[in-house]
Amino acid sequence: MPSDETLIQSLRDALERTPDALPLRKHLADLLMENGAFQQATQEYRRALDLAPGDAQIKLGLARAYYHQDKVDVALVILEELLRAPDPLAEVYLWAARAYMQRASFEQAARAYRDAVAKDAALADPALERQLTVKPMDSESTSDAKDERVFVVAEESNSSTTGLIEHPDISFRDVGGMDKLKEEIRMKIIYPLTHPDIYQAYGKTMGGGILMYGPPGCGKTYLARATAGEVRAQFLSIGLHDVLDMYLGQSEQNLHAIFELARSHVPCVLFFDEVDALGASRSDLRHSAARQVINQFLSELDGVSTSNEGVLVLAATNAPWHLDAALRRPGRFDRVLFVPPPDNQARVVILQILLAGKPVEKLDYARLARETDGFSGADLKGVVDVAVEHKLREAMVNGIPAPLTMKDLLAVIKTAHATTSEWFATARNYAIYANQAGLYDDILAYLKRSKSSGFFSR
Repeated sequence: MPSDETLIQSLRDALERTPDALPLRKHLADLLMENGAFQQATQEYRRALDLAPGDAQIKLGLARAYYHQDKVDVALVILEELLRAPDPLAEVYLWAARAYMQRASFEQAARAYRDAVAKDAALADPALERQLTVKPMDSESTSDAKDERVFVVAEESNSSTTGLIEHPDISFRDVGGMDKLKEEIRMKIIYPLTHPDIYQAYGKTMGGGILMYGPPGCGKTYLARATAGEVRAQFLSIGLHDVLDMYLGQSEQNLHAIFELARSHVPCVLFFDEVDALGASRSDLRHSAARQVINQFLSELDGVSTSNEGVLVLAATNAPWHLDAALRRPGRFDRVLFVPPPDNQARVVILQILLAGKPVEKLDYARLARETDGFSGADLKGVVDVAVEHKLREAMVNGIPAPLTMKDLLAVIKTAHATTSEWFATARNYAIYANQAGLYDDILAYLKRSKSSGFFSR
């Protein structure tokens, strides 16, 4: 057994005897982080915070663990709390810079990185700096700066769009549950294609946009692809790397080229994943070139120079509260749909799909669905993957492959948790305190009726 595994097990054994030993708990969490066991590290950091709620090092460790699990918004909630402290740790600035970059908050990323290096030059990150170009700061920004430089994000150029077009072979029949969402998409996107005369009689054109938001891993991208398959339309899936470019003005040109490609292949479903990275609130980007990208995005959605007839725009985000409000005006993303974790019936279907073709004994899918309340589709896939790995280990020892059983799956479910609970912990604050015009009423309704709200007490 490797030495780290031996030490980890020794620490676990010691903590069973003395669970309130804070130094041991922190050491175990840090060691798990070093070994890439980020989910386990998260659990240990949380337990450590129960013992020392104000410990900045533990909070930083927890934020890093979330960051490495691609839960950037959750990490930022913790990091921004630490940044509000009187004298934040230099490492907090560094990890905040990385998180802001992931969220495409370029100006904030630049300032955080500059402050990190100013506090501790040893934190300079060559890999991070290769993604940054340096230019002088404006006079307003340099008045109290220790280092008269600002870093501006520079992504690798990716202006080629010809290989982006897909022809999905899935449809709504392949999507479990989401009946309300499907009907909204039918009204906005599918029926204008299949019943054009009726829509034209009311002066409605084919086009417009739908914004889907909700916790990660709940099928937003899959639903967008199924929408294109439902109407046999072309499908373009666009990510941040398809748009952003290090050269001035090139990002706007890339965005224009993507829309032009969609316009030349109508009917076309144009899907923007993590749209908050492209459409962040401009009030946060007053000194950033990214503001021009957002303006270009709004212009393309409006079809200022060219008609968007036949271009069906869908977008997904895990953080709708970071979007520029102008994106939600009529004619742009005028339908905002909440995509919750799969309900009980949908979880049954998802589990049946995930376990199809695998050796299994008779399974009670209804019970498995009840035991995974609040789990996302990605969480369910994780449960099945871990259960399969356990059976593979047994097969390697015994030399005989054995089928998956209810006991195997329930054992994994018992140790797993719904990752959606962390998203809802953040979303609930916005739904309660920043719910202008009832935008997040669906979140409050879900929390009220769903048992998954009980996860916040864990």
